[in-house]
Amino acid sequence: MKLKKVLAVCLVLVIAAVTIVGCSKDNSKTTNSASGAKPDTTSADQTAAGVTKSGDSGDVVTLNFMGWEASPLETAAVEDGIAIFEKAHPNIKVNYTPGLAGSEYNAKLMTAAASNSMPDVMFMMANAYRQFVSKGALLEITDKFNEEFPLDDFIDSSKTIMSIDGKVYGVSSCTVSPILYYNKDVFDKAGVEYPSSDPANSWTIDQFREVAKKLTSADVYGCYGLETVADTLAAQIISNGGARYSDDFKTSTMNTPEVKEVLETIKAVRVEDGSAPDATTLDSVGMKAVQMLETGKVAMLIDGSWALQELAASGMNVGMAPLPSYGKVLTTGQAHLHCIAAGTKYPEQAWEFVQFLSSLDYQGSLVSSGLWMPNRKSMYEDDMVAKWYKDDVHGDSYKNMLDYFQNAMVDPSALQYSSKCSDIISEETKLYFTDAQDIDTTLQNIDKRSDEAIAEALE
Repeated sequence: MKLKKVLAVCLVLVIAAVTIVGCSKDNSKTTNSASGAKPDTTSADQTAAGVTKSGDSGDVVTLNFMGWEASPLETAAVEDGIAIFEKAHPNIKVNYTPGLAGSEYNAKLMTAAASNSMPDVMFMMANAYRQFVSKGALLEITDKFNEEFPLDDFIDSSKTIMSIDGKVYGVSSCTVSPILYYNKDVFDKAGVEYPSSDPANSWTIDQFREVAKKLTSADVYGCYGLETVADTLAAQIISNGGARYSDDFKTSTMNTPEVKEVLETIKAVRVEDGSAPDATTLDSVGMKAVQMLETGKVAMLIDGSWALQELAASGMNVGMAPLPSYGKVLTTGQAHLHCIAAGTKYPEQAWEFVQFLSSLDYQGSLVSSGLWMPNRKSMYEDDMVAKWYKDDVHGDSYKNMLDYFQNAMVDPSALQYSSKCSDIISEETKLYFTDAQDIDTTLQNIDKRSDEAIAEALE
């Protein structure tokens, strides 16, 4: 009960105070705050929110903190969070450096690790976490979890990602999952019934294909997003009884009938059914996938749960539903972690900051805005949901899917040992989807190249 009371107070205060700035569309970049000034947070406010002051003032410690530019909202929230943290910890300053995401970010961080010049605290992509741990680059923090910050309060997918042989080297920031979005106006115009948000009544992949064909016209594509490796492909493979990796995640296992069926189905939706554009179509019209859905050029979009923030802000008439299933109804969950460099000179101050980044007083506004989903079990209880759930963001269908998100399967990319594997899958499947390569060659190449990348990472 003590934990829930603290979390509840955190959510009320932060959603009221931080969301005002964090959810604005001001994309300006300033040192610590999107508005250019640090929040005027009183000591009483900090104490109520569970933010504790540092010890007696003395030498000021500066922590170098590195992340990426994921979205204006997330960057603003990081900067505003830093301002709140610094005010509560006057002898700790945080120097935040956002940069490129994806493989470029991982490469830059790996170079820093090799030269013993890593930042004190950093975003760590889930698909690179185990590789950095194997290199001894991250500080073990297993002993930092306690009654007030319990490891067992994290949902299973987040806890599984964090734990390596019973030890923890980073704290999961949140959770994100692929989801089916749809433009209600397009459905209404076509006279097609909405998909159910109840996982027990969700569509099969065959039902999804039939609806996509009905919604396709000269001006509208029925769907998009089935083939996106980072967001959706793993869930479809697991739903069909396949696997991307062996049980120890040291071998690629994509060359199987189950995976082959998924890839052939995805291609059939575009080529045989004519229901989906390819990526070059989006490039030619100069729109992102989310914009295609917003403008009604695509009726259904499979994308990450983080897309909800942008869709809600656009004011479009959007609905949400579980992914179409090949057998088992499921989604996958993962998110970046907050980690501390093994070589930091300031491990205690770095932990104070990581604990703050993992707390509800930082996470609350991002969950309420739709960018993130909570990764703590306590946040899925009814009284806590009432504090972060916003009708104008989450709509009337999201609550039906809370168990679906909370019980998500771990995204397998987060448990393997080389971040190159996701890039390899993307490169090889693109060749297949664009008719530059046959399916058997594609799957053989994925396994061969991925096995080589994992072996290299484990050297």
